[in-house]
Amino acid sequence: MTTPLPLEPVSRLPRWLRWTLSLLVVLLAAAATVAWLNVRGESELPANEPTTAAPTPQQIAQGAYLARAGNCASCHTARGGAAYAGGVGIATPFGTVYASNLTPDTETGLGRWTAAAFWRALHHGRSRDGRLLYPAFPYASYTQVSRTDSDALFAYLRSLPPVAQRTPAHTLHFPYNSQAALAVWRALFFQPTAFAPEPTQTPQWNRGAYLVRGLGHCAACHAPRNTLGATQDAHALQGGMIPEQHWYAPSLASSHEAGVADWDTQQVVDLLQTGVSARGTVAGPMAEVVARSTQYLSPDDLRAMAVYLQDLPPQKLPETMPSPRDATRFAIGQKLYTRHCADCHGEQGEGARGAYPALARNRVVTMATPANLVQTVLHGGYAPATAGNPRPYGMPPFRQTLDDNELAAVLTYIRQAWGHAASAVTPLDVLRHQ
Repeated sequence: MTTPLPLEPVSRLPRWLRWTLSLLVVLLAAAATVAWLNVRGESELPANEPTTAAPTPQQIAQGAYLARAGNCASCHTARGGAAYAGGVGIATPFGTVYASNLTPDTETGLGRWTAAAFWRALHHGRSRDGRLLYPAFPYASYTQVSRTDSDALFAYLRSLPPVAQRTPAHTLHFPYNSQAALAVWRALFFQPTAFAPEPTQTPQWNRGAYLVRGLGHCAACHAPRNTLGATQDAHALQGGMIPEQHWYAPSLASSHEAGVADWDTQQVVDLLQTGVSARGTVAGPMAEVVARSTQYLSPDDLRAMAVYLQDLPPQKLPETMPSPRDATRFAIGQKLYTRHCADCHGEQGEGARGAYPALARNRVVTMATPANLVQTVLHGGYAPATAGNPRPYGMPPFRQTLDDNELAAVLTYIRQAWGHAASAVTPLDVLRHQ
């Protein structure tokens, strides 16, 4: 009988091997942690759940309403394409993600999905086949949607005509195109969370919070993002640049940007319902939100959202020193303003009530970033056409009329005229924000 050799003490192993073993243990522990964080709270999809249910007409109608509340069509309907058939490319700093086909086609859409699988996609960000979904699909917000609303939304999508249209493959850069990298991102920045009403708030406030935080996914635009694209302090809605669009979604908590705490509640409702109110007009990406989503919401839901937004904790922006005025650039800008802008916006920036917005004492004009001004002058400014404002006034684009130096001069003028003290706009600013 042979005697087993004694095991070599770890301390007697070569240093390089000890370091290798230690690193391997750390990596295995990290991988196990990431894997656990990506499945926490999930349960297996029921194998015997019917793929075709018999929803009631009321459930389908509620789902159609919720699809409008979530503005689902904007991403899942290509220009000139069939409704909800997908194919829209969503540009991100990491590449392009293509929105999926939400029609009930069995091969390319939701035809083989179940209500439980759809709920898992919204709540956990995982597809029917188990793949992790990219957060361009805003499940970081949709995770708060209730199972009842998820089922109604699914019932509506299942009632649509099926469209056979395959979703193009995502074109993401390495390593963002891997499930492993996505799993690490989710472990760091995503946690499934059910909406929990605040017991100290009214039902109206809580309804507004549910819509704004969940299906409305307002944080997708109105919250800042870190270098890996994760939203930061989503509930605060303190503003952020919209990735790859060069528009700035202003802070909804700052009186210097788009905060509405001092507005009359009906003025907020008017803005969300028609795109215009006595206190402001929407344009840019928000015009699309109003045109395709919020104008169709019920007065009760709009008022609930308004009440919630008016109660956001106020954001205090750092004070900025007045920018020294470049007399030459200011004079050039004044001449350009008189020639191209004054007929509509007035010699003193007073605008024309009900038609052209005032520029004097306009928060969009004096915000720290001139991004939205640059976009508006370059590409035109248009309020949405809504039932309450079917023929909105618009502003033509000046991209072919003014060069970068002239754009910088006229924007500097309106940011420093009529008592304004905002920073000057340089030609580099114009180039960077277009």
